[in-house]
Parts: sequence; C-alpha cells; structure tokens
Amino acid sequence: MRPTLLNPLFGALTTLPGIGPKVEQLYRRLLGREDEARIIDLLFHLPTGVIDRRARPKLRDVVPGTVVTVAVKIARHRPPPPHRPRVPYQIYASDETGDLILTFFNARRDYLEKLLPVGEIRYVSGTTGLYDHMLQMVHPDRVVDEAGLSKLPLVEPVYPLTEGITLNQIRRAVDAALPKLPHLPEWQEPTWVSRERYPPFAEALKTLHRPNSPADLSPDSRAWMRLAYDELLAGQLALALLRAHLRRPAGRATPGTGALRKQLVDALPYSLTASQSRAIADIAADLAKPERMLRMLQGDVGSGKTVVALLAAATIIEGGRQAALMAPTEILARQHYATVAPLAAAAGIEVAILTGRERGRERTEVLERLRLGSVHILVGTHALFQEDVAFHDLGLAIVDEQHRFGVHQRLALARKGDAVDMLVMTATPIPRTLVLTYFGDMDISELREKPAGRKPIDTRTLPIDRLDEVIDAIGRALSEGRRVYWVCPLVEESEKSDLAAAQERFADLKRKFGKWTDLVHGRMKGSEKDAAMARFAAGETRLLVATTVIEVGVDVPQATVMVIEHAERFGLAQLHQLRGRIGRGSERSTCLLLYRPPLGETAKARLEIMRQTEDGFRIAEEDLRLRGEGDVLGTRQSGVPGFRIARIETHGSLIGTARDDAQLLLSRDPTLSTERGEALRHLLYLFGRDEAIRLIRAG
Repeated sequence: MRPTLLNPLFGALTTLPGIGPKVEQLYRRLLGREDEARIIDLLFHLPTGVIDRRARPKLRDVVPGTVVTVAVKIARHRPPPPHRPRVPYQIYASDETGDLILTFFNARRDYLEKLLPVGEIRYVSGTTGLYDHMLQMVHPDRVVDEAGLSKLPLVEPVYPLTEGITLNQIRRAVDAALPKLPHLPEWQEPTWVSRERYPPFAEALKTLHRPNSPADLSPDSRAWMRLAYDELLAGQLALALLRAHLRRPAGRATPGTGALRKQLVDALPYSLTASQSRAIADIAADLAKPERMLRMLQGDVGSGKTVVALLAAATIIEGGRQAALMAPTEILARQHYATVAPLAAAAGIEVAILTGRERGRERTEVLERLRLGSVHILVGTHALFQEDVAFHDLGLAIVDEQHRFGVHQRLALARKGDAVDMLVMTATPIPRTLVLTYFGDMDISELREKPAGRKPIDTRTLPIDRLDEVIDAIGRALSEGRRVYWVCPLVEESEKSDLAAAQERFADLKRKFGKWTDLVHGRMKGSEKDAAMARFAAGETRLLVATTVIEVGVDVPQATVMVIEHAERFGLAQLHQLRGRIGRGSERSTCLLLYRPPLGETAKARLEIMRQTEDGFRIAEEDLRLRGEGDVLGTRQSGVPGFRIARIETHGSLIGTARDDAQLLLSRDPTLSTERGEALRHLLYLFGRDEAIRLIRAG
C-alpha cells in the first residue's frame, strides 16, 4: 500500500487547473509516460536553465541568441496587409541606444495594441535574434509595465518543452503542483544530512522550481545534490532488496571436485591469465555456498570469457548437475558451441546445441538426452527457455551478452531448475559507476588482460576521399593471403538503406576482387549467415563485407584487417566491439576508420580515443563521458529506467555511498519496519521503486 501522505503527488495531472485530456496527452509525451501523467512526474521534470532578469542591458549591449529583459519605448505597429494572415505582425520599439522589432504570428491587433500601446515604456523579456541585420524578439515570454515588473520573478526557470506546450503553461502547472508537496518524514541519515548541508526533500524540489539565482539550478547545488542522492539511494535500496529476494530461496551447494576442471585446463593450448584464474576461483567458491550465485563476468573483447564459462560449467558437472549457456544470436551460439565442444570432449563432457534451426528428430533427440541427463551443457538461443525444454537437473545458467536479455528472460531460464546459480557475461565493459547503479544486485569479476601472444592493433583514421588508396591496400593484403572485414555504415534512415549501403559496397568490391568477396547482413537467414561465415573462416573467401552483425563474438583468428566505413556514425563501444574481431591470432592487425569530414567535436574525440587505446574499460569510461548513462547501456531504447534527476557525470561519486548506506540499512532493518525504514518506503514509492516493497511482503 502506498503511504497515504503521498496520495496528492500521485494524483492525475488533469486535477491541475488548465490541463484537460488533450493537453494531458502532450504532457505524457513530454514526461515520458505511457499511461496517465501524474503530479510527481511534473515535479521531477526539472528546469534546464533560467531567465535572469536581474541584469537589464541596453539594446546596444544585447548579444543576439540570448534571453534578455529590456526596457523599450513603443514607436509604431505594423500589422500584416489585409488577406495575408501569414505575414507577421511587427511592433517597432527602441531605447536611447538602439532599435528592437517585436514579432508576432497569428496575433490579434486589438490585443497587441492594448498590450504594447504606442508611446509607452514596456519591459519585454524573451530570446533575441538577428533578422536582416535587425535585432528582433519573436513572441516575447513576458510583456509588462512598471507595476507588472515589480511582481515578476527576477530569476525564472526554463523547462524542456514538447510541441504544443509553452513555457508559461509549464510554469503555471508547476505553480499549481508545488503546494501539493506534503511535509515528508526524513529518510536520510541525520548526521549525513547535516554534514552535507542538504535541505529537506520538499524544500530542495521547491528551490529547483523557484530558484533565487542561476547557481540554485547547478547540478552541484545543495538542493540538486540532495535529490540526486535520494534517487541513487532509492535505486541501490531496490537492488539490495532484489538481491536479498533472489538469494533467499535456499541455494544448493555444489562443491566441485576439481577433476574435470584440471582435465580442461590441461587440454587448453595456452595457460590461463591471472584474472581468468581469479574469476574461476571466485565462481567455484560461490557454487560451493548454499546461497544462489548471481555473478557478472565482465571481459574485454577477446579476454577469454567462454573458457571461464566452460570451467564454471565443469564445476557444476562435477557435482552431478547440468549447465546451460544462452546467447542472443544464432551466430554467437554456434560460435560458443564450436569453441566449447572440442575442449569439453577432452574431459568427456557432452555438449549439445539448441537454436531455432534444430527441428524434428534432431531436436527431439537433444531434448530426450537433456531430460535423461546425458547432455551436460546445452548451448543455445532464446530456444532454451521454451516450454518443452526440460533439464534433468539444471544447476548453472550462463547468459552471454546479458544486456540483450531482459531480467524476465534470465529468470525464465533460471526456473528450468531448482535453485539455479546464475553467471551473466558481457563483452561490453561497463563503467564502474554504472555497474553499481544497474547491476548492484550482482557480484562482479573482471577479465582485464588479453591472452598471451596477442599483438596490439594498429588503428588509423582516414577521410573517405582516400577510399581508392584503401581499396588498393586491401588488394595488397588479399594477395598476401590475409583476411579482411569491411564493415558498412550504420545508416540512420532505415534498415533498408543500411542493407543497401552494404550491397552496393559488396558489388563494387566484388567487381574488383571477384570470388574472394562475400557478404553477410542481418536480413539473411541464419543458415545463409553461418555459411558465409564458414566460407570466410575456411579461407574460401577472404574479404567479408558486413553490416554490424559481426559485432559480437565472431572469431576468425586469421582475419587481420578491418575497414569501418563512416566510423563517425558508430558509438565508441560499438567501434571497440567491431575492432575486436581482428587481432585474435598471432599476426599483426590493422584497423582503418574511414570518416566523412568535417567531424563534430564528439566524433573527433571518439576516433581519437580509438587510436590511443584498446583498453575496453577506459573506452567505456570515455563513452560514458561523451554520451551519458542511458545511451551507454542502451537503456534509451530498452526501457530500463534511466535517471530523472541524478547526472552520472556530476553525481556518480555518490553511488558508492548510496550502495554502502543501503546495505547497512538492510543488515539492520531487512523489512524496513523501523522509523527510518518506514520513511524509506516513501522514498521507494516516489522514485517508482515500489516493486522492491512487494518483495519484502513476499518474504
């Protein structure tokens, strides 16, 4: 049950004056709501800047493009000619230093003559611009006389808008919403509040909506810091409650004997890196405990996650149970199968594969062996959690590229067994702050080193007008027997044009290099994609033109050259993933990033970082700095909640504190029933984390 104190904040926006059903639809879009927009959503829609009326420049000192308040004398009105309503209504005004034209569209003459009478002084506030070398202000935000000016706020907030909603509408709505803020119990720790000089929650929100100076609206102001910490604490508390809930169903300890693991390590053609050995030791220790394991394995491109996953599976198999390895695409699932099966065979471990392609008798046979327990590891795609897939005794679920699966899909796989341990893997290093924010319910292992023998990749940037030179260089590489990926650009308009770009480039290169050239893209059937990849891996073709389907997991050690067209259109993480397809053998590799000049600042920074480093963890931090948290994790697209108030770049340092605070809290008050616990329930509801409260009730 939501605390009754919060009910006014969860009222519909339509209860505010001036917001009917039509306008409410616009607010839904503005506030990112699928269903009814609420008062709390509006109060969390924070201003992005202010209009500062404390300074009143003369017209000669006005900088075009800025928001100003100026005192002007109205000289004359110039209405549009009759029967030409689209022509703007212009009013000429001036002060002793210069002239200003006030421009209105679709305006009523009688209204404007009353608002701006000729010969009178008026104070006008709005955004200025230059049109035909004349200073103009289109639709001023405010027009007042001397008496009206004394009532105007000197510092007024500016909000993000959507089509159909004006700044004044939002300000009026916020003015009507603020009095509904109740006096709430303090959920922060009192000594922390006084040390940080944080205002109470309601006061902090009021300060941001009614700032006294532009400094009040800085993300590092006390008011904003307070609300950001509230949001981070709500997130960390919810994750800690989720973690406690997931672990609560008693796990099953599966202490392995180590025998199978030893056979596998002996069969490897190389020795494990230090971080691989550490990760395996951590996983084996987790599996031996009676609580369920929930661990994330973060590894840079080519750092050997699949081998760690296989050794984790071996530990479970030593205990007489089974493992499942789920990948997001068929290409990746088959790649894992190709890596795992020969190694597993050396230790007598049975591996089978199940994707959408296994049908009929073949599928029935796999399912029967799985049910009887003679399949030890099942590798596959989403097909693994279909209803008719039954394990003999599933003990470990391994999910690769976990950001492509929702929490519900992870849990669906876990429900295929009794107290299943979970290992999720990602080849996209995630910045430390985001790991804590979004994956605070997991333990983390990181694979930092590359396997021995890998040489650095020579990365260069070239403008697209040097394409002919690049094609000549590719010709030389092919004649030396080298293998080359040519990645076609992400085309913004549609998938069709994305594909068209790849097909066009393929046709060009095929004319030049003939039978050595092949094409792979996302619209091909799984079997066609696999066949193209197999031809490339076997050396039957040597130049593979591809869209980004090769981004994850494709492993052809002989490929040593990559060309990425229009590299400026790709995100940093994606460029890093693509580049990771080469440099996987012992040969030197080269990556050419082709771009169309001129480059914007962000694109330039991205390509420069790619030239400087291959460290995925550093690249992830830079990506976060350049793009912000929602884009780095793909949450903008996937519907995972981003932050409403916290800004990672300013408030990221608070996440660790919030995490420690949440863990300490729950160790003392696991059901949130103390006075502070009750106050924290208000916090969870305010930030939409009330699912966590239901977990407490579910016991």
